[in-house]
Amino acid sequence: MKNSRSAALLVAGVGTCALGLSLAVPAGAAEHDADTATVSVFHGVPGLSVDVYANGDELIPDFQPGTLTDPLDLEPGSYDLEIFEAGADPDEADPALQETVDVSAGDNATVVAHLSAEGDPQLNAYVNDTSQTAAGDGRLTVRHVAAAPAVDVRAGGEPVFEGLENPDEISADLPAGTVSADVTLAGTEDVVLGPADLDIAEGTNTIVYAWGSAEEDTLALQVQTISGLHSAPDGVDAGEIGTMSGTNSTTALTAWTASGTAAAAAVLAGLLVVRRRAEQH
Repeated sequence: MKNSRSAALLVAGVGTCALGLSLAVPAGAAEHDADTATVSVFHGVPGLSVDVYANGDELIPDFQPGTLTDPLDLEPGSYDLEIFEAGADPDEADPALQETVDVSAGDNATVVAHLSAEGDPQLNAYVNDTSQTAAGDGRLTVRHVAAAPAVDVRAGGEPVFEGLENPDEISADLPAGTVSADVTLAGTEDVVLGPADLDIAEGTNTIVYAWGSAEEDTLALQVQTISGLHSAPDGVDAGEIGTMSGTNSTTALTAWTASGTAAAAAVLAGLLVVRRRAEQH
């Protein structure tokens, strides 16, 4: 039943995603290559395998929920992305989702197919911050791409960051080390992540995606890492990807209790560290 509902949602999304996604590197972000763009794709719609096409050519066949691609080096330009149910004939079937993505030289981005907070399928493009971190620091980012309400971040049981909503993200550069926190549904005591700890890696942007559906009990986590952000190296590489595949999102979430959950909680805990430092100055 869940697979059928997900398929119906994707079909219902035909024609509703006409927004062109334009990527722009934030000020100070380091470029991977002055002549190409680096793009990864994450499938965050639970319960349905898809085929992804770009400008009419098959880009990713049989793309499974919870899967993140390796970085792709693309020529700058406009890319018409179309997503079909796996095995469908693109000459006869209508795409379940379609978007036009404009990429510029030097961009490092992740395109995410996911559910909105209300459970509707959509595509979003996120620019990955590859600017250098200070010696001894790492970067932590969390992206809320699940069909779930807003969340609060707590430390010691008290909210310190409130109302993170789909499809927003938060990010902070933090000293390498271990941080801890938990995450609740906004305005409640209902813990959805943590409490847990994470070791923050120096010179790495750890990006955590909370995806799936709270209503359908398919919430899960995916982690993407972009390394080589140290101040010392001569260049910045495209990054390394940590992937988690499979259609049973509930099982995947359980398997990530000791690691993925810690990653998401620690990302948010790091914001507390930054906030406290700011308050002290």
